[in-house]
Amino acid sequence: MSAEKRPRIPRGLKQDGAALWSYGFRPFFLGGAVWAVAAMALWIAALAHGLPLGGDFGAPLWHAHEMVFGFAPAVLAGFLLTAIPNWTGSLPVSGRPLMGLVAIWAAGRIAMAGAALTGVPLAALIDAAFLPALLAIAGREIVAGRKWNDLKVLGGCAAVMAGNLGFHAAVLTGGDPQAWLRAAVAGYVLLVLIIGGRIIPSFTRNWLKQQGADRMPVAYDRFDMGVIACSAMALAAWTLAPEARMTIGATLVAAGLNAARLVRWRGLAVRSEGLLLVLHGAYAFVPLGFGALAAAGAGWLLPVSALHVLTVGVIATMMLAVMTRATRGHTGRALTASRWTMAAYGCLFAAALARPLADLTGAMGLMEASGALWIAGFALFIAEHAGMLLRVRRQPRAATA
Repeated sequence: MSAEKRPRIPRGLKQDGAALWSYGFRPFFLGGAVWAVAAMALWIAALAHGLPLGGDFGAPLWHAHEMVFGFAPAVLAGFLLTAIPNWTGSLPVSGRPLMGLVAIWAAGRIAMAGAALTGVPLAALIDAAFLPALLAIAGREIVAGRKWNDLKVLGGCAAVMAGNLGFHAAVLTGGDPQAWLRAAVAGYVLLVLIIGGRIIPSFTRNWLKQQGADRMPVAYDRFDMGVIACSAMALAAWTLAPEARMTIGATLVAAGLNAARLVRWRGLAVRSEGLLLVLHGAYAFVPLGFGALAAAGAGWLLPVSALHVLTVGVIATMMLAVMTRATRGHTGRALTASRWTMAAYGCLFAAALARPLADLTGAMGLMEASGALWIAGFALFIAEHAGMLLRVRRQPRAATA
């Protein structure tokens, strides 16, 4: 269906009650950012002062879980609940249903942090409820809107959900949950490949047209489909056998293909607009991340350092980029990055690089610096955007989906 024929629906329709519950991006972006700061601060306290976290999960597994299955799903929920109405022409989830979904997510964070009191089985049960609920809501809206092409986005979400369920099953049965963590990270990276491949060249093309440029990003074609397919196979191989020779080769091929894909999007042409440049910068960590996985498989880099290139450089930075752009756009602000926003981006880029550099150089202070930079990046987002998320409404107007 063409953009002209899609149902025209009012954006920012809900004008009564608290602004926070009028659209999914509001509570989930704010809650995700707050938890990103709080969870990292708790992790640093556990490292520095032995703060007990996660009960029988143990502090390291609690930290890994809360970054992958606590912070990141909140931002994913905020994105999906805001993007799907644009894709399908449906009204956004708001009010009490949105409150209920946020409550399920928040209950999981409390349960995981207090697992020493509730016990691991109950904490796992409470935490595991959120992602199936989100997947059900997202799937229902996409199917109801008959947007079959967008169902592939649910594949990445399902991988994250399966990773969380597998993580808890492994912990409860005394197994190793690391493969399940890798599966979830692979799911997020796959979402970046799919959704990033849609929004980055599209936003770049729109901006370049406004500037009167002649050369545009290359349109989505079979090359992009091939890159996604090869990358998915490389991620699957890394999930199952991170040190296998086949995995090393596959991740190196994926690194080269994604670097070529990024070049086709003309990122340097938008270097004067930070909200666009950060999208290209975050995607640049995709080939870097695949290269880091290859290096880790060959024994040249610690696996945890390679993992941080993906989790911080690709996933968290792309999420912060989407959070800032969507917050500004849906609250009627100009789509341009302030100095504070650029500083937040810089903090996460630096955090992503500091962790592997600590491994390569042996400078242990870089590990602490990476955590501090993470906190600073999301604290800057909260300081600048919390008011927009809590109070600023955009006046309702008709807009194409």
